[in-house]
Amino acid sequence: MNPNVIPVSSLTPQHNLPVLSTLKNEKKSLLLGQERVVDAFTLLTKTAHQHMYLADFAGIDRKAFIDALANQQNNKASQLLIGSNDSKTPSFQWIDEQELVLDEEKAPLVFTHKRQSYSYLSGNIKRTDLVGRLINTSQHPINTDNLDKLQYQAGALAQCHTLFICAHSLWKREGLWDLLLNILSSKSYQIHSQLPQVPLNCKIVLVGTSNQYSVCWIEESQFSTHFPLLGEMSYELDLTSHTEEEYGNWLVSVAALNQVSLSQSALAPLFKYSARLADHQRRLTLLSSQVGQLISQAHAYCGESEISANDITYALTRYQLRHDASETLSAQNFDDKFINLPTEGERIGQINGLTVLETVEYCYGEPARITASVHYGDGEVADIERKSELGGNIHAKGMMILSSCLYRIFGKDAPLHLNANIVFEQSYQEIDGDSASLAEYCSLISAITEKPINQSIAATGAIDQFGQVQAIGGVNEKIEGFFNLCERRGLTGSQGVIIPRANTQQLNLSAKLVAAIEAEKFSIFQIEHIDEAVELLMKITAGVADEDNDFPEDSLYGLVQARLANLAGYSDEESTFFEKLLRKFKFSS
Repeated sequence: MNPNVIPVSSLTPQHNLPVLSTLKNEKKSLLLGQERVVDAFTLLTKTAHQHMYLADFAGIDRKAFIDALANQQNNKASQLLIGSNDSKTPSFQWIDEQELVLDEEKAPLVFTHKRQSYSYLSGNIKRTDLVGRLINTSQHPINTDNLDKLQYQAGALAQCHTLFICAHSLWKREGLWDLLLNILSSKSYQIHSQLPQVPLNCKIVLVGTSNQYSVCWIEESQFSTHFPLLGEMSYELDLTSHTEEEYGNWLVSVAALNQVSLSQSALAPLFKYSARLADHQRRLTLLSSQVGQLISQAHAYCGESEISANDITYALTRYQLRHDASETLSAQNFDDKFINLPTEGERIGQINGLTVLETVEYCYGEPARITASVHYGDGEVADIERKSELGGNIHAKGMMILSSCLYRIFGKDAPLHLNANIVFEQSYQEIDGDSASLAEYCSLISAITEKPINQSIAATGAIDQFGQVQAIGGVNEKIEGFFNLCERRGLTGSQGVIIPRANTQQLNLSAKLVAAIEAEKFSIFQIEHIDEAVELLMKITAGVADEDNDFPEDSLYGLVQARLANLAGYSDEESTFFEKLLRKFKFSS
């Protein structure tokens, strides 16, 4: 058996699924994998005058997460805001409700109660949402003499012990942003200019993105002083640190947020879907909103209170149907032969590379025909994509690394008298990334040696200057994109894909693709070095250089050296018998 062939057992993640009856729906389960956030929030509740920034991300159910986080703090006693106008300096102060001492002669002036554990502000936030307002100003003048007559409608700062605020909503209101920083600096705020300051008795948690945190840190000099606690959320769970049972509790809790219950069979497709979102066999996504939406859609399709594996699978197929319009049009272009891309036979200087096309919410793989041509020149490997301004910076970097790798192998002792042109055929949009550099290298070697490449095998991988093949992104989409094309044309058993060995741990392929591989109708090969790729594609040994950096004449790299020597004019004159004998015995004059 070919040692490069990936076994079927490695094509999808393997999970130890928990028993559903042992799983629990608890708020704290939504904090799974969020140790950084929990630690920051614990410090928030135990430190004075230190506030927190919660860095979350798209795809998280923010309100549910905040509720679970706030639920972790100990219940705090209800507090009262007491006003005093007896002395020469009227003031407000906070006291615990149980510490209130009732005076028979004069009842204390209670402005408001603080009973809420937390509150979350977002959207069109106003000043009154923060500090509150007086509601009977037309009846009594606003001054310290009338404190007992004024009615106060409390804002969030006075209503709750912890106030979560959407950083983006606050950032849009420059006046409110400055107001909050001033409140934090003075540790107090004013309900009205004619009334005394109210002591700040509330912890602030700004909720936003990591990028916004960086912007605030740089642009606001006071930000780092007031928000030293950063709780950055994790968007995926590592199964080397947590168990499948813990994740099962998380799934059950997310389903409960959407008023759905899971069956035992639903766990397997949900774990597989989660691993696909995390793009790793031993990691699982923590995108509670996205997973919850799938669960809710499956529930809507089946109409039952409990969803099964079939319901999850059906919801996923319908999701693909709703989002694959671009993919369907692309497939039609291949099927109608508008795009020329052979998947059988052999071609010189031509290979099938793999690309990923991404929209905002959906991505899919699409094969691309890469060709190379060579001629006499000064050693330049020209990137036609870059010259036509259709290649991005990373793609250009990959091409330069390819050139460097070529020079390292064949240009140690003399310049290469060869020019090459490499291009993605029939591409009409910008191409970026270095994942095609392996395929480009193979097509270039084929063009130099005039050895044909097997067109039924596509390749993807980035290379370094030493020929090591490095991991690339979108490996599952790339494999499935080429497989789908081959399946429509008819699987022959000789078709397959070459990927970097490092990407094997990311494999999470569709059921029909795994079935085709199990039936030996399709293959996936894993490699670590460019030599393995050229040998698979051209069915000839790459060759190992001797101490003089000469490769065997019947090897692939030996043919490269011979072609380069011809281009340089080294082989114009036939060597004499005596010269050949001297080279054989390494004599020198």
